[in-house]
Amino acid sequence: MRTLLLMSALCLAPRDASASAAPSAREFKIDRPYLLIPIRNGAAKRMVTLRADGAVAVRNQIELAEAEPDWWAFLDVSAWRGRTVAVEVDDAAGGAAAVRAIELGDAIRGAEDLYREPLRGQFHFSSRRGWNNDPNGLVYYRGEYHLFYQHNPYGWSWGNMHWGHAVSRDLVHWRELGDVLAPDELGPMFSGSAVVDWGNTSGLGADGQPPLVLIYTAAGDPAVQCLAHSTDGRRFAKYAGNPVLPQITGGNRDPKVIWHEASRKWVMVLYVTAAGGRHTVHFLTSPNLRQWTRSSIAEGIDGSAFLYECPDFFELPVDGDPARKKWVLTAANGEHAIGTFDGAAFTPEERKLPGHRGRGFYAAQTFSDIPPSDGRRIQIGWFQTETKGMPFNQSMTIPLELGLASTPEGPRMTFAPVKELASLRAKSRRVHRAALEPDGPNPLAGMGAELVEIRAEFEPGDAGEVAWNVRGGSIVYDARKQALAVNGHRAPAPLRAGKQRLIIYCDRTGLEVFASDGLTYIPMPFQPKGDDFTLGVEARGGAAKNVSIEIHELQSAWEVGPAP
Repeated sequence: MRTLLLMSALCLAPRDASASAAPSAREFKIDRPYLLIPIRNGAAKRMVTLRADGAVAVRNQIELAEAEPDWWAFLDVSAWRGRTVAVEVDDAAGGAAAVRAIELGDAIRGAEDLYREPLRGQFHFSSRRGWNNDPNGLVYYRGEYHLFYQHNPYGWSWGNMHWGHAVSRDLVHWRELGDVLAPDELGPMFSGSAVVDWGNTSGLGADGQPPLVLIYTAAGDPAVQCLAHSTDGRRFAKYAGNPVLPQITGGNRDPKVIWHEASRKWVMVLYVTAAGGRHTVHFLTSPNLRQWTRSSIAEGIDGSAFLYECPDFFELPVDGDPARKKWVLTAANGEHAIGTFDGAAFTPEERKLPGHRGRGFYAAQTFSDIPPSDGRRIQIGWFQTETKGMPFNQSMTIPLELGLASTPEGPRMTFAPVKELASLRAKSRRVHRAALEPDGPNPLAGMGAELVEIRAEFEPGDAGEVAWNVRGGSIVYDARKQALAVNGHRAPAPLRAGKQRLIIYCDRTGLEVFASDGLTYIPMPFQPKGDDFTLGVEARGGAAKNVSIEIHELQSAWEVGPAP
């Protein structure tokens, strides 16, 4: 069976072409770890094929630079050390210069600035090079949090969908390990999930080690659901019996798989576009992850719209009470339904509730297999943070702890930054005011920071608004309407027991704002000016009371070094 590492890259590696080689092809004797590929954003896409021992290993469409590149992609070719591989590029007449520019290297281009680039989020994960979008396969395995994600290693925009891979022991400091799934004869690698098969029901474990199993959509024609597996969390192999689920419709994708203890079965939640373009979610069950039977379909009532793509499915206690649990079915845009599940069918009690209240947040997933002693449900979303001029694009949100809180309208989702982020605090200051008067001095003057966490509690008092300036970003609480506006984007934010509590994170590429004890979460892509470290707060129209503020200057989460 092929290892996914061998399938994870794209073109292969370089030995100077022989005199008989065509301009569109080169051979490389692999004596260094990286193949360096020049990229010009917006250039014509050319099919680049890697051949090893004469066989096609992988193919991708790449915007090769014929002149000065915008950035350099890389392919780890260490698996072929000592062997000769060939790179072939379609359109020889236009691509000859680009083919000649491909080279071998001991390090990726720009490694000296890696993770210190001007628009690199310093506590939001982003891939070293290329595009990333949906988080996939979030799972805790062998003492590490594993983050898989949609990745285009060879382009600044979407395409060539691979699964990238990063690991962390604390949800804060991440190590990128390289791609584990690459396009193959079944199609590009679309979104999915991951589980630990503790009982080895799949038979994919070895030497007493439970397998880590990836479940993903191969988005060819037909679009099918497939497995890959590992017993060390590093080396992965695609299941020889793929696909494990044939196409239902051409719009079936994004399998989320969980173990349902009560029924002793695996449950797959799959988005399916039905007749007429209706959004549906199919529930399927399996004893072994390899054979699946449909058990039910969830969809809108009387033809109304239902949840759209990238489903997630999990239980949460209401107000932290393990005796009062509800099932939550989420969609890519954060909308969700709350209800009950009997192992075969989900019965919604609340439909299409809003999730996040901001912008640039999509396709979130939660970690499976977090130990019961921890008990948290932790989510990460795709943070749509465009970074023009950088050799990477997009990022992930900070990890979020989810909950359900009682409200007069029923249980509602809450969001909170995970406690582990406190490890980034480098310097802290506190401000207490019995009253924050309008036109008074800025109590945060002189407390500026590039990377900052702010925690505040206040009673609105007579103030019409309490307004914050965070590196040029605007966060304004409207006390009369009980609403919060982040850079002009408004969302409801009710007082809780007469108080408002805010948490604000600011990075180089975005704001994440929490209010109303987590009932309101507003992610907002935003690029502060590099030299603006200003922080401020003011009351407008009257005095706010009992104001307590914590300012935490944060350090970077990136630790440059070899992967563990």
